[in-house]
Amino acid sequence: MSTFIYKADPARGQEWAKVFARERADVDFRIWPDIGDPAQVRYLAAWEPPEDIAQRFPNLQVVFSTGAGVDQFNLKSVPEHMPLVRMIEPGIVEGMVEYAVFSVLALHRDMPAYRRQQAQSNWSPIQVRLAQERRVGVLGLGSLGQAVLARLRSFGFDCAGWSRSQRSIDGVTCYAGQAELNAFLARTDILLCLLPLTDETRGMLDARLFNALPRGAGLVHAGRGQQLNHADLLAALDSGQIGDAILDVTHPEPLPADNPLWRHPRVWITPHIASMTRPDTAAMAVLDNMRRHENGEPVIGLVDRAKGY
Repeated sequence: MSTFIYKADPARGQEWAKVFARERADVDFRIWPDIGDPAQVRYLAAWEPPEDIAQRFPNLQVVFSTGAGVDQFNLKSVPEHMPLVRMIEPGIVEGMVEYAVFSVLALHRDMPAYRRQQAQSNWSPIQVRLAQERRVGVLGLGSLGQAVLARLRSFGFDCAGWSRSQRSIDGVTCYAGQAELNAFLARTDILLCLLPLTDETRGMLDARLFNALPRGAGLVHAGRGQQLNHADLLAALDSGQIGDAILDVTHPEPLPADNPLWRHPRVWITPHIASMTRPDTAAMAVLDNMRRHENGEPVIGLVDRAKGY
């Protein structure tokens, strides 16, 4: 019997265990640090895997990330020949779609401004703009970005997207590469970041990028905390270059209590809750990829190590 090791939140692991018991009784499912016989381990799912994977589990075949990204991984600890698979499952996608749509609509309908007015007992209507008059831009056109854009389009927003390589999406103006980034930013009234963390995207949300947006643009950041330059965002907010910002990710996490972003009147902060894996659907997604691997079929979410995602 092959062994599957789960190394993440133990409570969620118990939910995975129920799914495995129902769907794959032939697999010995174990929750870290209970690993059983290391020689029997064929699969490992982890948020942060142990450093000595190859030595500890000599017959390991696939490593799964329990999250949508792998930037928390030390990729050098996973042997080059071993498939590394990130989490792609309905719970992550739908959660991000909900958060992104909520945030874009909040900025579109001036909800942060009304919250500031309420604190001052100020009843001052703001002229309403139609969705079709608002230009939304999404950084990152993977499965999450495409799902978000599909839902935003249903409201009538003028949608565009940017990615490292060229994409084609119905009803969305697509830009690609550094050469087209400024043109994408110049037509974006509300910017939503869903990029993975790579060497190229680290620190990308900085003064140069903010200054390329129309004055007063809104920002929704649900990518990775290390992509945002805090000082540059604060300066852009204070100057009016950025109108309001909704942040679900920061660096570090949790954000220290003395960080000025907490108290800035034009910032909303949520504690990295935009999208969460559901234990049941996540386990089913992994089981599907196990079946694919065992049948010699392509797995879903295979990480391109050269790109980092």
